[in-house]
Amino acid sequence: MTDLILYSHPFSSYCQKAIVAFYEKDLPFEQRMLDSEGAMAELKALWPFGQFPVLKDGDRRFAEASIIIERLDQISPATPMIPTEPDLALEARFMDRVFDNHIQTNQQRIIYNAIRAEADRDPLIVTEAKARLDTAYAWLNDVMADRTWAAGEAFTLADCGAAPGLLYAHWTHSIPKEHVHLWAYRRRLLARPSYARALDEARPYRDYFPLGAPDED
Repeated sequence: MTDLILYSHPFSSYCQKAIVAFYEKDLPFEQRMLDSEGAMAELKALWPFGQFPVLKDGDRRFAEASIIIERLDQISPATPMIPTEPDLALEARFMDRVFDNHIQTNQQRIIYNAIRAEADRDPLIVTEAKARLDTAYAWLNDVMADRTWAAGEAFTLADCGAAPGLLYAHWTHSIPKEHVHLWAYRRRLLARPSYARALDEARPYRDYFPLGAPDED
Protein backbone atom coordinates (compact mmCIF):
# COMPACT_ATOMS: atom_id res chain seq x y z
CA MET A 1 0.00 0.00 0.00
CA THR A 2 1.03 3.58 -0.57
CA ASP A 3 -0.05 6.85 1.02
CA LEU A 4 -0.07 8.47 -2.43
CA ILE A 5 -3.50 8.30 -4.07
CA LEU A 6 -3.99 10.07 -7.39
CA TYR A 7 -7.56 10.86 -8.37
CA SER A 8 -7.31 10.83 -12.14
CA HIS A 9 -8.30 9.39 -15.49
CA PRO A 10 -5.79 8.01 -18.02
CA PHE A 11 -7.22 10.00 -20.96
CA SER A 12 -6.99 13.41 -19.28
CA SER A 13 -4.00 15.43 -20.48
CA TYR A 14 -3.43 17.00 -17.06
CA CYS A 15 -3.64 13.60 -15.38
CA GLN A 16 -1.11 12.23 -17.86
CA LYS A 17 1.14 15.16 -16.99
CA ALA A 18 1.23 14.09 -13.33
CA ILE A 19 1.44 10.38 -14.14
CA VAL A 20 4.51 10.93 -16.33
CA ALA A 21 6.31 12.43 -13.33
CA PHE A 22 5.41 9.41 -11.19
CA TYR A 23 6.83 7.12 -13.88
CA GLU A 24 9.96 9.22 -14.33
CA LYS A 25 10.63 8.85 -10.62
CA ASP A 26 9.51 5.20 -10.46
CA LEU A 27 7.38 6.30 -7.52
CA PRO A 28 4.52 3.94 -6.51
CA PHE A 29 1.02 5.35 -6.22
CA GLU A 30 -2.58 4.23 -6.22
CA GLN A 31 -4.63 5.55 -9.11
CA ARG A 32 -8.24 6.20 -8.06
CA MET A 33 -10.05 6.07 -11.39
CA LEU A 34 -12.64 8.81 -11.62
CA ASP A 35 -15.11 6.61 -13.47
CA SER A 36 -15.20 4.18 -10.54
CA GLU A 37 -18.02 4.35 -8.02
CA GLY A 38 -17.71 7.14 -5.46
CA ALA A 39 -14.41 8.49 -6.79
CA MET A 40 -15.71 11.86 -7.97
CA ALA A 41 -17.49 12.46 -4.67
CA GLU A 42 -14.22 11.69 -2.85
CA LEU A 43 -12.35 14.08 -5.13
CA LYS A 44 -14.87 16.89 -4.54
CA ALA A 45 -14.58 16.38 -0.80
CA LEU A 46 -10.86 17.09 -1.22
CA TRP A 47 -11.18 19.77 -3.92
CA PRO A 48 -14.71 21.19 -4.39
CA PHE A 49 -13.92 22.60 -7.85
CA GLY A 50 -14.01 19.03 -9.15
CA GLN A 51 -10.95 19.46 -11.37
CA PHE A 52 -8.41 16.68 -11.67
CA PRO A 53 -5.88 15.32 -10.99
CA VAL A 54 -5.82 15.61 -7.21
CA LEU A 55 -3.17 13.92 -5.08
CA LYS A 56 -4.05 12.65 -1.61
CA ASP A 57 -0.86 12.31 0.40
CA GLY A 58 -1.75 10.98 3.83
CA ASP A 59 -3.95 13.65 5.39
CA ARG A 60 -2.89 16.32 2.87
CA ARG A 61 -4.22 17.05 -0.60
CA PHE A 62 -2.56 18.69 -3.59
CA ALA A 63 -4.44 19.97 -6.62
CA GLU A 64 -3.17 21.18 -10.02
CA ALA A 65 -0.77 18.95 -11.97
CA SER A 66 2.22 21.31 -11.69
CA ILE A 67 1.86 21.52 -7.91
CA ILE A 68 1.48 17.74 -7.67
CA ILE A 69 4.75 17.34 -9.56
CA GLU A 70 6.50 19.82 -7.24
CA ARG A 71 5.20 17.75 -4.32
CA LEU A 72 6.67 14.62 -5.90
CA ASP A 73 10.05 16.36 -6.02
CA GLN A 74 9.76 16.96 -2.26
CA ILE A 75 8.89 13.31 -1.66
CA SER A 76 11.48 11.90 -4.05
CA PRO A 77 14.27 14.39 -4.84
CA ALA A 78 16.04 11.89 -7.11
CA THR A 79 15.28 12.54 -10.78
CA PRO A 80 14.08 16.09 -10.11
CA MET A 81 11.33 17.42 -12.37
CA ILE A 82 12.34 20.96 -11.40
CA PRO A 83 16.09 21.54 -11.81
CA THR A 84 18.06 22.47 -8.72
CA GLU A 85 19.93 25.25 -10.56
CA PRO A 86 17.81 28.41 -10.12
CA ASP A 87 17.89 29.71 -13.70
CA LEU A 88 17.05 26.28 -15.12
CA ALA A 89 14.26 25.92 -12.55
CA LEU A 90 12.80 29.23 -13.67
CA GLU A 91 13.00 28.18 -17.33
CA ALA A 92 11.28 24.86 -16.57
CA ARG A 93 8.47 26.64 -14.73
CA PHE A 94 8.17 29.20 -17.55
CA MET A 95 7.95 26.55 -20.26
CA ASP A 96 5.43 24.66 -18.14
CA ARG A 97 3.24 27.77 -18.20
CA VAL A 98 3.67 28.05 -21.97
CA PHE A 99 2.40 24.53 -22.56
CA ASP A 100 -0.49 24.88 -20.10
CA ASN A 101 -1.61 28.38 -21.08
CA HIS A 102 -0.85 28.54 -24.79
CA ILE A 103 -1.14 24.92 -25.92
CA GLN A 104 -3.53 23.09 -23.59
CA THR A 105 -5.86 26.01 -22.88
CA ASN A 106 -6.41 26.81 -26.55
CA GLN A 107 -6.77 23.16 -27.51
CA GLN A 108 -9.40 22.71 -24.82
CA ARG A 109 -11.30 25.82 -25.91
CA ILE A 110 -11.86 24.12 -29.26
CA ILE A 111 -12.93 20.86 -27.62
CA TYR A 112 -15.32 22.51 -25.16
CA ASN A 113 -16.92 24.40 -28.04
CA ALA A 114 -17.31 21.15 -30.01
CA ILE A 115 -19.14 19.34 -27.20
CA ARG A 116 -21.69 22.10 -26.71
CA ALA A 117 -25.15 21.82 -28.23
CA GLU A 118 -24.85 22.90 -31.86
CA ALA A 119 -26.93 26.02 -31.28
CA ASP A 120 -24.52 27.17 -28.56
CA ARG A 121 -21.31 26.78 -30.52
CA ASP A 122 -19.30 29.88 -31.34
CA PRO A 123 -17.07 29.69 -34.45
CA LEU A 124 -15.13 32.73 -33.26
CA ILE A 125 -13.80 30.70 -30.31
CA VAL A 126 -12.40 28.13 -32.72
CA THR A 127 -10.89 30.75 -35.04
CA GLU A 128 -9.18 32.56 -32.16
CA ALA A 129 -7.93 29.37 -30.50
CA LYS A 130 -6.47 28.02 -33.74
CA ALA A 131 -4.69 31.33 -34.40
CA ARG A 132 -3.18 31.23 -30.92
CA LEU A 133 -2.09 27.63 -31.41
CA ASP A 134 -0.43 28.62 -34.69
CA THR A 135 1.47 31.37 -32.85
CA ALA A 136 2.51 28.92 -30.14
CA TYR A 137 3.62 26.30 -32.66
CA ALA A 138 5.82 28.78 -34.51
CA TRP A 139 7.35 30.13 -31.30
CA LEU A 140 8.02 26.65 -29.94
CA ASN A 141 9.60 25.56 -33.21
CA ASP A 142 12.16 28.35 -32.84
CA VAL A 143 12.77 27.57 -29.17
CA MET A 144 13.28 23.86 -29.79
CA ALA A 145 15.81 24.42 -32.57
CA ASP A 146 18.71 24.05 -30.13
CA ARG A 147 17.17 22.13 -27.23
CA THR A 148 16.57 18.46 -26.56
CA TRP A 149 13.86 19.07 -23.97
CA ALA A 150 11.67 22.07 -23.21
CA ALA A 151 14.02 23.73 -20.72
CA GLY A 152 17.32 22.43 -22.07
CA GLU A 153 19.04 19.06 -21.86
CA ALA A 154 17.14 17.62 -18.86
CA PHE A 155 13.60 16.23 -18.93
CA THR A 156 11.54 18.40 -16.56
CA LEU A 157 8.12 19.46 -15.35
CA ALA A 158 7.61 21.27 -18.67
CA ASP A 159 8.04 18.09 -20.69
CA CYS A 160 5.55 16.23 -18.50
CA GLY A 161 2.88 18.66 -19.70
CA ALA A 162 4.21 19.12 -23.22
CA ALA A 163 3.79 15.44 -24.08
CA PRO A 164 0.00 15.19 -23.72
CA GLY A 165 -0.46 18.86 -24.58
CA LEU A 166 1.16 18.57 -28.01
CA LEU A 167 -0.48 15.20 -28.64
CA TYR A 168 -4.02 16.50 -28.21
CA ALA A 169 -3.24 19.88 -29.75
CA HIS A 170 -2.09 18.22 -32.96
CA TRP A 171 -5.18 16.02 -33.01
CA THR A 172 -7.27 19.19 -32.67
CA HIS A 173 -5.37 21.61 -34.94
CA SER A 174 -2.48 20.09 -36.87
CA ILE A 175 1.08 21.22 -36.26
CA PRO A 176 2.38 22.43 -39.65
CA LYS A 177 4.94 20.07 -41.19
CA GLU A 178 7.40 22.91 -41.73
CA HIS A 179 7.91 23.20 -37.97
CA VAL A 180 10.59 20.53 -38.10
CA HIS A 181 12.11 21.27 -34.69
CA LEU A 182 8.75 21.05 -32.94
CA TRP A 183 7.98 17.81 -34.76
CA ALA A 184 11.32 16.35 -33.70
CA TYR A 185 10.58 17.33 -30.10
CA ARG A 186 7.12 15.76 -30.31
CA ARG A 187 8.70 12.50 -31.55
CA ARG A 188 11.13 12.51 -28.62
CA LEU A 189 8.22 12.97 -26.22
CA LEU A 190 6.28 10.09 -27.73
CA ALA A 191 9.35 7.86 -27.45
CA ARG A 192 10.07 8.76 -23.82
CA PRO A 193 9.33 5.55 -21.83
CA SER A 194 7.38 7.38 -19.10
CA TYR A 195 5.06 9.02 -21.61
CA ALA A 196 4.82 5.98 -23.87
CA ARG A 197 3.53 4.07 -20.84
CA ALA A 198 0.98 6.75 -19.96
CA LEU A 199 -0.13 6.98 -23.58
CA ASP A 200 -0.62 3.21 -23.82
CA GLU A 201 -2.79 3.31 -20.69
CA ALA A 202 -4.98 5.95 -22.37
CA ARG A 203 -5.50 4.03 -25.63
CA PRO A 204 -8.67 2.19 -24.53
CA TYR A 205 -10.39 5.56 -24.05
CA ARG A 206 -9.63 7.13 -27.43
CA ASP A 207 -13.27 7.14 -28.44
CA TYR A 208 -13.73 9.82 -25.76
CA PHE A 209 -12.03 12.35 -28.05
CA PRO A 210 -14.89 14.47 -29.45
CA LEU A 211 -13.24 15.24 -32.79
CA GLY A 212 -12.28 11.64 -33.44
CA ALA A 213 -8.83 10.37 -32.47
CA PRO A 214 -6.51 9.64 -35.42
CA ASP A 215 -4.94 6.22 -35.97
CA GLU A 216 -1.45 7.72 -35.65
CA ASP A 217 0.40 8.10 -32.32
